[in-house]
Amino acid sequence: MFRRAILVLALITAGVAGFGSPAAADSSTPGAYAVGYVDASVSASGRSFSARIYYPAAAAGQNAAVAAGRFPAIAFGHGFLQSVSKYYSTMQHLASWGFVVAAPTSQGSLFPSHSAFADDLNAQLTWLVAQDTTTGSRFNAHIVTTRLGLSGHSMGGGASVLAASRNPAVTTVANLAAAETNPSAAAAAASVRVPMMLVAGEKDGTAPIASHQRPIYNGKAAPKQLRTIKGGFHCGFIDTSSAFCDSGTITRAVQLQITRRVLTDWFRYYLAGDTTAYNAVWGSGATGDPQVVFEGVA
Repeated sequence: MFRRAILVLALITAGVAGFGSPAAADSSTPGAYAVGYVDASVSASGRSFSARIYYPAAAAGQNAAVAAGRFPAIAFGHGFLQSVSKYYSTMQHLASWGFVVAAPTSQGSLFPSHSAFADDLNAQLTWLVAQDTTTGSRFNAHIVTTRLGLSGHSMGGGASVLAASRNPAVTTVANLAAAETNPSAAAAAASVRVPMMLVAGEKDGTAPIASHQRPIYNGKAAPKQLRTIKGGFHCGFIDTSSAFCDSGTITRAVQLQITRRVLTDWFRYYLAGDTTAYNAVWGSGATGDPQVVFEGVA
C-alpha cells in the first residue's frame, strides 16, 4: 500500500492528465479524448526511422494540436511482415484514453533484426521524452517523461521484452501474442523487473502459447500476468487479415474489443496511475473475466 501511495503522489505531482477521474464502465469503448495522428521522422540514440504516432488531441485528425496536459508514452512494435497500419484501431483506442502511442515502421523486411527492433522501440521512447522539452515540437510539454510503456504484437511483442530488458526507464510492458525472438525474449524476460502482461490467443496457430508466451512468462519474475483470450487467434490482434493468417473460435471484432479493454486497463493502472482500474487488472474483474483466462503473480 505504501508503494501504491507513493506512485499516486508522484503521478499527481507529474501532472498526468485525467488522473483521478471516474473509471469508465467499459474501457473497450473509446475514451474521452479526440484522437490526432502524425507521421514523424524519428532520430534518437543513433537510430533513424519513420513512425506513426497517435495522441490525445484538441480535435480529431492528422496533425491536430495535442490536448491540454501531459500524457504517458507507449512504443508499439508491429508483427513480422505486418504494416503498422494493421494496428491503427488499437493505437487510436489507447490515445483516446490519454496515451501517446508511437509505432516505428522499421524492421519490416523478410529478414528483420529483432535486436535492432528492440533498440528502435527504445529510441522511439527516447525521442518522445526529448520532444517534451523541444521548442516547437507538437509534443512540447505534453509527455510524462517518467511514465513509459512498451507494447507490440508477435515479433514486436517479443522485441518489446528485449527492449524492456535494456531500458531502465521503462515503467511497464503489455504485449500481444509475443513471439520468441533471436536473441531470446524468454531469456531477456529474466532481467525485466517492471510489471509485464502477456496477452495471448487460446487458438494461436502462429505463435502458440506453449512455445512463445509461456516461456516468456515463466522467465519473468513477478509482477507478471498471462491473459489468454478464449477462442482468440494470432491474427485476431490485427485490424485486417493477411497471408498465412490463422483463425479462432471468436471473431476478429470480438477479439479486438477484448484486447483493447485489457490493454487499456493495464496502462491506465500502471502508466496513468488510475487506481480505479485495479479491479480490472488484479481484482475480481480480472480473475473472473468470462472472456479471458487469468494467470498472474503480483
